[in-house]
Amino acid sequence: MSLRIGILGAARIAPTALVKPASTNAGVDVVAVAARDANRAQAFATKHGIPRTHSSYEALLDDPDVDAVYNPLPNGLHGRWTKAALAAGKHVLCEKPFTANAAEAREIADLAAGSDRVVMEAFHYRYHPLALRVEEIVASGELGELQRVETALCFPLPKFSDIRYNYDLAGGATMDAGCYAVHMARTFGGGETPEVVSAQAKLRDAKIDRAMTAELRYPSGHTGRVQCSMWSSAVLKISAKVTGSQGSLSVLNPASPQVYHRLTVRTSGARRVERLPRRASYDYQLDAFAAAVLEGAPVKTSAEDAVKTMSVIDAIYRAAGLPLREPS
Repeated sequence: MSLRIGILGAARIAPTALVKPASTNAGVDVVAVAARDANRAQAFATKHGIPRTHSSYEALLDDPDVDAVYNPLPNGLHGRWTKAALAAGKHVLCEKPFTANAAEAREIADLAAGSDRVVMEAFHYRYHPLALRVEEIVASGELGELQRVETALCFPLPKFSDIRYNYDLAGGATMDAGCYAVHMARTFGGGETPEVVSAQAKLRDAKIDRAMTAELRYPSGHTGRVQCSMWSSAVLKISAKVTGSQGSLSVLNPASPQVYHRLTVRTSGARRVERLPRRASYDYQLDAFAAAVLEGAPVKTSAEDAVKTMSVIDAIYRAAGLPLREPS
């Protein structure tokens, strides 16, 4: 059996996140791409060896030879087209952030639960052995009782016309970079969803954050911090640190470990560095999506998981005094 995937939009991320991984996955074929500009769709298809194009997203969803869709559209459009894909009977791999806000995520999670379709949020890092190893160490008790979890994803995006700064498309640093930091805080914080104690934003305009720092408290009592930025003095910072009563671990570049990573564990005066495979996190993600659709394997970044992440993001915006993002 082969999983036939169509792409909604000729997005820049699609070759890295889907087309290249599919080229080495015998169980997946990218069979179609849709764009509002037919010429753009054709150019994308020609460049990446995709056999069919559609001049509208609706046409791709109506294509009987498409089993699943990859949704890399702007944040504010994720929910609308994921819902449309489910209505058309397609499985969905949706880019992060899953939706514009938690209420929209809840709506899709309920739709997914009432169907037999797989809906998966594309937090590719979550499927890499590095993330699984960090989760394993935290769960093992080697670090003792958890005390503090700190995650960060900061990068420079000085092009302020970029859609990631557009409120009407559900933009903002916490949506784009911060969703990773929030998800990592949940994953590496013992699997618990924290409450937001406080949040401070650096603004691009009255509604859009270019950077955000939030303090967290977990149900078990440990605390945390998430930091994110698309333009601030924290030019480049991609990291996670977990501190317990008996030790700590730190991770350099948990988001894209195939580029470079380092996992350092310190306990009782000892220090060790672990390195995991350099295979691309996107490859592992596509393996997981195909296994979920074709074999019924469980999904780590399900729609229900996305509701929890979006709830924390909403709480950060509220604590910072900013409006929630809305669907486009």
